[in-house]
Amino acid sequence: METDLNTIHIFKTNISAIESNCPAHYALNNHQNIAQWSVDCEDVDCVLRVVSETLKPQEIIKIISDLGFECQELS
Repeated sequence: METDLNTIHIFKTNISAIESNCPAHYALNNHQNIAQWSVDCEDVDCVLRVVSETLKPQEIIKIISDLGFECQELS
């Protein structure tokens, strides 16, 4: 099954490492409206990709910001 490209949200963050016990890992893994996510910690922009059919970019930014990380949508 292909992912609808309109449901992939891409952000610049300061998440430099993601461990299984990290609050961001827990929040993203356990959010009912997030189908998939990944952080490219080797990229200079620490790019976060989130697949969600229902969440808007501003909602994802709030989730990440509330965890103490910087998050900005890339277009």
